[in-house]
Amino acid sequence: MQNRCGSALLTRYNRVQLIPRAADLAERRLEVPSRPEWHKGARWPHVGVEEKGTILVPGVRSSRTFRDVIAPLSGCAYVVAPDLPGFGASDLPPEPSFDMLASAIEELLSRLNVGRRFLYLHDFGTPVALHLAMRAPELVEGLVIQNANAHRSGFGPQWADTLDFWAAPNAANEQAATAHLTLEGTRDQYVAGLPAEIAARVDPGNWIEDWRVMCLPGRLDLQKALIADYGRYVDRFGEVADYLAKHQPRAMLLWGRHDAFFDIAEVQSWLVDLPRMEAHVFDAGHFLLETHAPKAAGLMLEFVAGGSA
Repeated sequence: MQNRCGSALLTRYNRVQLIPRAADLAERRLEVPSRPEWHKGARWPHVGVEEKGTILVPGVRSSRTFRDVIAPLSGCAYVVAPDLPGFGASDLPPEPSFDMLASAIEELLSRLNVGRRFLYLHDFGTPVALHLAMRAPELVEGLVIQNANAHRSGFGPQWADTLDFWAAPNAANEQAATAHLTLEGTRDQYVAGLPAEIAARVDPGNWIEDWRVMCLPGRLDLQKALIADYGRYVDRFGEVADYLAKHQPRAMLLWGRHDAFFDIAEVQSWLVDLPRMEAHVFDAGHFLLETHAPKAAGLMLEFVAGGSA
């Protein structure tokens, strides 16, 4: 089979960008056959990828998150970075849930014939990536864990309104739990809690673009539905712990210590579950790739190449 080392595939689920070399970029739209109501693009021919892949699952934004790490990783791995349905350039799904998002990415990987894979966990991408891992643990080469919550220790006091909403899902509690879905709240995802000199390195165009996408028809409703469904993911934390205990996947943690959303106590919880995991804590925030992409990319490249424990 043709060696695809040095290639990367970025998928906005109904759009595919194929990078045969780091300097070249071609873009196509992709339609998953069993989801025609979501995807309006032309069909993408089968791509035979039997070697290991690196699957970069974005969190609350698009695959633009990974723009500065894809090229370095593509030097030794086949990289797939999707916009989840309802995010970025992808179409809205009919009934949003994390299980549905995971099934969509699962179908995409099957369509591309991606076998063994590294999975990147971050924010809303964490339930999706863990679903993939737990459904097919034999395919997991390793986990890259970046400000990804899978323990109640990650919930600081700022989660009080959301916890109340999950316990009593009424209109008043929903309004409180989703009050951050504003331009200011979108900005906070990038710079809240950051030291001023680090916050100054984050391009304001990031949250402006994210907010533009969130203002498209149906996108705020999608966010509200996923905030509600995240509570069902939290209810499955015990299943996640069982998976980690049984399979002990190779893992590397990258964490922005100034994350205003996930408490740094979450780092210790991951280390308890995966005691051989390599951990790196950055002077960064929730989106650490915005300020520390070169260092993170180097660590990821070493990990994917097999250089980490």
